[in-house]
Amino acid sequence: MSGAAPDSAGIDRLYAKLNAEAEKSGYHLNPDIEFTRSLVEGLLTNMCRYGYMACPCRLASGVRAQDLDIICPCDYRDPDLSEFGACYCALYVNTAILQGKQELKPVPERRGRKMVEKNQESMSTGGVTIKLSQPVWRCKVCGYLCGRGEPPEICPICKATKDRFERFV
Repeated sequence: MSGAAPDSAGIDRLYAKLNAEAEKSGYHLNPDIEFTRSLVEGLLTNMCRYGYMACPCRLASGVRAQDLDIICPCDYRDPDLSEFGACYCALYVNTAILQGKQELKPVPERRGRKMVEKNQESMSTGGVTIKLSQPVWRCKVCGYLCGRGEPPEICPICKATKDRFERFV
C-alpha cells in the first residue's frame, strides 16, 4: 500500500485526535510537541505504507497479522510506562515525565523477548487451576479489570489513580 507523504494538516489532525484519546483514557503524549509531531508523522507514513499505524520506531513487516503487537498503541506501551515512564518510542509518557519531575530515559526493546512472567499467577475456579501470565487488577471505584504487571497509572474508565486498584486475581 502506498500513498502521499503526510502533510502538516494531517499531522495536526492525528496529533489532536491521539492527544484527546490519550487524555480521556488516562494517558499522556510526550510534552515535546516537535518530537511528538515527528512520531505522529511516522505513524501516518506507516498508515500510507501498510494500511495501519505501526510504531514509527520499529521495523514493520507490512503484514498486519505479524505486526499486531506494534500497531499503535502497541502491546508494550503499558508495561513500558509502568517500568520506564514512557513507551519505547516515547510517544506516551507518565505523569511524572509530563510534569518534568522524571527524566525521559531510553526504553529497551521488549519485542521478540519472551514476555512470560517468572512468577506466573494462578487462579482456582470450580476446581480448575488457570495459569495467567499477568495478575488481574480491579479498579475499586468502577470495577474496571485489566491484566498486566501493574495497575494503570489512571483508570481509563473513571480516572481513579493507581492506588485505587486492588489485585483481583
